[in-house]
Amino acid sequence: ESSLAEDATQETFIQVWRSLSKFNRQSRFSTWIHSVATNVAISYARKQTPWWKRIFSIEDHHVDHVAADADANYDLSPLLARLPQQARLVFILHAVEGFRHQEIAEKLGIAEGSSKAQFFRAKQLIKQWMGYE
Repeated sequence: ESSLAEDATQETFIQVWRSLSKFNRQSRFSTWIHSVATNVAISYARKQTPWWKRIFSIEDHHVDHVAADADANYDLSPLLARLPQQARLVFILHAVEGFRHQEIAEKLGIAEGSSKAQFFRAKQLIKQWMGYE
């Protein structure tokens, strides 16, 4: 996996170099680079399904029932790992990275409505697993 990460990093720098003239200075340079890196990472993840499944394998991962305690600090990693791949990608891109559904749809090559549906599905499953439903 480290060679894959190195390849993705190198590809990110190549994409940044090639697209440098397209940087419009309306956002911070670091934000633009993050966007390029995200696109490269998504592209690599989609091409490397076996690698992706190994990273998010939950076969040996036991997830305990989480009490509904407002003061608890939940580690959502085991719950995210349980989500179906598409729902997990959409949830992370929207909830964690802050992308809009239209942007997610473009990045993943799906319809905007599918992005919204996958996000809703992920939220429902996480709530269920946390014992809220």
